[in-house]
Amino acid sequence: MSAVTTPRTLAATRRGRRRAGPLTSRAEVTANYVILLGFALVSLWPIGTIVAQAFGPSSSAAVTSGGLHLENFGLAWSQGRFSSYMLNSVVVSVTVVVVSVVLSVLAGYAFGTMTFPGSTVLFYLFLFGIMVPTEAIVVPLFFDLRQLGLVNTLVAVAGPQIAQSIAFGTYWMRTHFRSADRAITEAAIIDGAAPRQVLWQVQAPIARPAILTLVVLVFMWTWNEFLIPLVMSPTGTLRTAPLGLAFFQGQHVTDYALMGAAAVMVAAPVVVLYLFAQRYFIAGMTEGAVK
Repeated sequence: MSAVTTPRTLAATRRGRRRAGPLTSRAEVTANYVILLGFALVSLWPIGTIVAQAFGPSSSAAVTSGGLHLENFGLAWSQGRFSSYMLNSVVVSVTVVVVSVVLSVLAGYAFGTMTFPGSTVLFYLFLFGIMVPTEAIVVPLFFDLRQLGLVNTLVAVAGPQIAQSIAFGTYWMRTHFRSADRAITEAAIIDGAAPRQVLWQVQAPIARPAILTLVVLVFMWTWNEFLIPLVMSPTGTLRTAPLGLAFFQGQHVTDYALMGAAAVMVAAPVVVLYLFAQRYFIAGMTEGAVK
């Protein structure tokens, strides 16, 4: 016999819900926001300090009046020769991102959707590249590249970073393709699509959040890389922006305004790229965390 809903039972149900209250109390919600606000302040305080110094008065300027000193950026740009350093960083970063992301998508698709002899061993060989630190290989790699006459070239600076990025990118894209809906792939194959068409016309658009997340991560790692450009370009031919910032700070130890302006300029490309790809980056990271 089914239960009959009466006004009395409805009133009792409402009273029970009011007694139970919400799952999280207002005090707990307030405490969570306070803790998050504290972490945000701790994280943003150094960034805010650098930005404030960048717009402050410089000891190198002739006029030290109040207000925003935008001339600090022009002085830092010209005195630090950041035009060539930023160009080198753009060339190296774009090369590493394009080559490593394309190869990572191809390798990740192969390891994630295909089975072939030695696939497991070969995949763990890729993972080994993630575990090897740069400091352990940079010196012998430098002597090998010097013997081949490749030192102070784009190959010497971008090549090792491409290899390291492919190691992580293959693992990242394999995880995505392994969890992708196979019914879509099977439907495309039934319709007569070739494996190349299945990858680039069917699976790649679906994997856009994962691919753009990989682009942001690789660009950030490449742009901020310090050791490889320092060792592989000893003459400074391909000195990148972080290297230029380090040398610039050594020349302007006491001029905090110019150092802050230079630091803001070097960090700006990564921040701008993240702001443009923020939605896809968060979606890709959330998707990877759930999987």
